[in-house]
Amino acid sequence: MAQQYPVSPVDLHMHSMASDGTMTPADLVQRVHGAGVRVMALTDHDNTAGLDEAAVQAETLDIRLIPGVEISSEWETQGIHIVGLFVDPKNSVLQEGLSRIMAFRDWRAMEIDRLLANAGIPGAEAGARAMAGSRMVGRSHFGRWLVREGCCADANEAFGKYLGRGCKAYVPSNWIPMTEVVGWIHTAGGYAVLAHPGRYKLSGTRLRALLSAFRDAGGVGLEVCTGSQAAGDREHLGRLAQQLGMAGSVGSDFHGPDAGHAAIGHLLPLPDGVEPVWERAGIHLY
Repeated sequence: MAQQYPVSPVDLHMHSMASDGTMTPADLVQRVHGAGVRVMALTDHDNTAGLDEAAVQAETLDIRLIPGVEISSEWETQGIHIVGLFVDPKNSVLQEGLSRIMAFRDWRAMEIDRLLANAGIPGAEAGARAMAGSRMVGRSHFGRWLVREGCCADANEAFGKYLGRGCKAYVPSNWIPMTEVVGWIHTAGGYAVLAHPGRYKLSGTRLRALLSAFRDAGGVGLEVCTGSQAAGDREHLGRLAQQLGMAGSVGSDFHGPDAGHAAIGHLLPLPDGVEPVWERAGIHLY
């Protein structure tokens, strides 16, 4: 179970049904309002399709909505996620790049479908797309479908038996290099932030090398406070941010009330001395 903290007024990482979340963008904003968060970013995986709906609801509820996206990428064969904040969702360079990723996702879905059929489980892609309710279909949707069909007890079994690395229906990822993704975000007027650094399970030396390379590529910040970090990560990541001259961000990575992630806004504040990425962008809360 995710550790619970007092509600932060800012939460810059969450997902809707436009990717692998379980709530519509409008319902998500309503939940943000109810949680007491004042500044939010909708950061769906590899698409910005939910932003218009979210913006309408945010204006109604007087929530500051930062347009965002979480882009799948890689650095030296390490899969990473890069959050783009303050992006222009109409920027053609960004949208062309995201279209490339979505095309890969579509191909991967067909491959997973083929591999599951070979394992005696037909109809997976159609089922996963029905679970997704959006154009973007990811492995989590296949996992939910496998659970619903009684093939697995839960998502952990689905990934451990079929979808995870080395399993029967695993398809290797082929994400866009980090430097290119950061370039898309900059071209769209946004700030590139490394998502949940602690989740990559890198050694201290490798994490510092990743952050240095990310900064040198134009990355602005890193998520210092997340909904899934281990004890001590906040202070460690805060020190790295200060040493590398990077801003800090906060994000729950909320996917839905029953998705097993932290609740919206339940985040510790940034450590003293870490510049908030929203202040670098000109948003001052106090």
